[in-house]
Amino acid sequence: MGWKAAEKLIRHWKILRGDNVMIIRGKDKGESGLIKRVIRSQNRVIVEGKNLVKKHIKQGEGHTGGIFSIEAPLHVSNVQVLDPVTGKPCKIGYKYLEDGTKVRFARGMNASGAVIPRPEILKERRKPRPTSPGPKDTPIELVLEKTYDDKAGIGMPDL
Repeated sequence: MGWKAAEKLIRHWKILRGDNVMIIRGKDKGESGLIKRVIRSQNRVIVEGKNLVKKHIKQGEGHTGGIFSIEAPLHVSNVQVLDPVTGKPCKIGYKYLEDGTKVRFARGMNASGAVIPRPEILKERRKPRPTSPGPKDTPIELVLEKTYDDKAGIGMPDL
């Protein structure tokens, strides 16, 4: 897209992929949607179906050209997470429950203080783990081979 890298990167992100957010500034102000992608190097997010821009794509091998509508990134300061109880935009805080788990909660003037759950999409991996061993993987026979026995003193290095 040609965006510059952000001058001051956000260290602790409170907005996650899959969150339901409302756009608070820009041409789509007041509309809500799910976060499709988080671009941390630019402090930007892409909201599903919002901030559409026209992109001219030249025809090439395997695809046709034309003018397409794509989602452009929004700065993270222009979106706010929706409170799950009231449905209004709110800030996010962190607190620990009695059992010791760390949770996000809605905070601010119009916030209910309800717990904002982590999106389910974060549990899915973007790149699936390989199921077959690769050329650099250690064979399972060598992994399970016992090379040290502390009672017999076998495999002990000479110090």
